[in-house]
Amino acid sequence: MPLSKFLPKPLVGVLTVCAMTVCITFWFVVMLPFIALRLVPIYRVQRWASNACVRIATWWVGSNQGIYALMHGVQGELRIHGDFQPHSSYLVVSNHAAWADILVLFNALHGHAPFGRFFLKKELIWVPIVGVVCWAMDFPFMKRHSQKAIARNPALAEQDLETTRKACAVYKESPVTVINFLEGTRFTPSKHARYKSPYQHLLPPKFGGLSASLNAMGEQFEALVDVTIAYQAVKGNTTWSWLCGQQTGMQIEVHLLPIPQEMIAGDYRNNPDFKQAFKAWVAGLWQTKDQRLAALKQKATDAP
Repeated sequence: MPLSKFLPKPLVGVLTVCAMTVCITFWFVVMLPFIALRLVPIYRVQRWASNACVRIATWWVGSNQGIYALMHGVQGELRIHGDFQPHSSYLVVSNHAAWADILVLFNALHGHAPFGRFFLKKELIWVPIVGVVCWAMDFPFMKRHSQKAIARNPALAEQDLETTRKACAVYKESPVTVINFLEGTRFTPSKHARYKSPYQHLLPPKFGGLSASLNAMGEQFEALVDVTIAYQAVKGNTTWSWLCGQQTGMQIEVHLLPIPQEMIAGDYRNNPDFKQAFKAWVAGLWQTKDQRLAALKQKATDAP
């Protein structure tokens, strides 16, 4: 029986955080020699060291699963529509509702797809342990620019796209799961109003980074993995409720979709016709996700 059945929920949350901290620290110590090798200015050594770090990170995700099972038992429902293929790469798009999304995604995809890499804000490289580990595993760090800054200097818009292309060039060498939160930030009611979102439960998607990923390695992706996460409504912080084992009604749906061939090789920045077609394709995905999210939120609310 999980500890959440016997202990107060806040105590379960504290114990979960402590156990996860010990877990990530342990695997970080194991990874340290390979992080050091990642600094060697020999490309093959860097690639071998990075791949070793990824294998260790996969063991970390498995260890976290053990912690979740001990602390929480089964939290929510996971449904996968489609079949993952061994030794294949995938492109994941997901909604972004809480800080827990990253760990929830790792947990949901563990054993199905290669270890996931996602796009991080450049400032996160300075976060203890996490920053250097993500660097060692070739996570792309993006420098975000405001719309005003881009208006003053349009060349800034190309910087993150170039970072995406360079990261994807490295990913061509071995199977990988590239995770993209198309909203670019966590959903909140205030952001929903500020961005004047046409969707009920989502922020407007960002298109450039996704197009760059497809342009760089679209032929390598076995499928587009559309993940929708709906948390059970709670008072207070959603991530904390998940850590406390209170997300028994959480709903996760995974749909494996084909990637249209015509969406892979186009020039999003300079071809207006392709840009319009690409936006229409993503908007269709996002409309379907918004409807799915509405149904999943209702199911999460109705859960006992």
